[in-house]
Amino acid sequence: MPDQPRVVLLKPLVTSPLIEVGEFSYYDDPVDATAFETRNVLYHYGPERLVIGKFCALGTGVRFLMNGANHRMDGPSTFPFPTMGGSWAEHFDLLAGLPNRGDTVVGNDVWFGFGTTVMPGVRIGHGAIIAAGSVVTGDVPDYGVVGGDPARLIRTRYDERAVARLLSVAWWDWPIACITEHLRTIMSGSVQDLESAAPGHSVRPSHNSATHTATAAVD
Repeated sequence: MPDQPRVVLLKPLVTSPLIEVGEFSYYDDPVDATAFETRNVLYHYGPERLVIGKFCALGTGVRFLMNGANHRMDGPSTFPFPTMGGSWAEHFDLLAGLPNRGDTVVGNDVWFGFGTTVMPGVRIGHGAIIAAGSVVTGDVPDYGVVGGDPARLIRTRYDERAVARLLSVAWWDWPIACITEHLRTIMSGSVQDLESAAPGHSVRPSHNSATHTATAAVD
């Protein structure tokens, strides 16, 4: 961003085929925001994916721990001996079949506070807010506000019916020109105002892959 070197859009920076980031999602870090892929996505050896939707705001120190962080827990020791190489590597089969919760999926318009940690395989719904310092160990519903270690649902930003209407409007999939025209409504209007501003004044489903995955995960 102009005059803000600590703030970067993530989509142009991602090189891993295992990471997908939507348009306009950004990360803020005064040290090296451009190194997000290596400094903030940890133990990502695959095949699970990290999917982050559009218009997400990631505060400094947000980290995603991926399934590669898992160790065996069914024996006396959790130490991953085979990864050290040498003759220990002959026992690499002992690291096969470790617990895997699958992809980590973040919906659209999610705000992550300073220093939050997201554990492997978590699904975070659209419009959610993750409080600073939270450790997210379980799924977060659409428009949910969570906080703590482990993170707990504090409240939802809208009632169930309003959430359904917001998901149907899916403003993050509107053409950019339409978003620009109705920016004040998106930021401060009512659900009804947003519905009225939708292209063609009709409610339409989302067509973003991250959107579909995140919504299905928290239904």
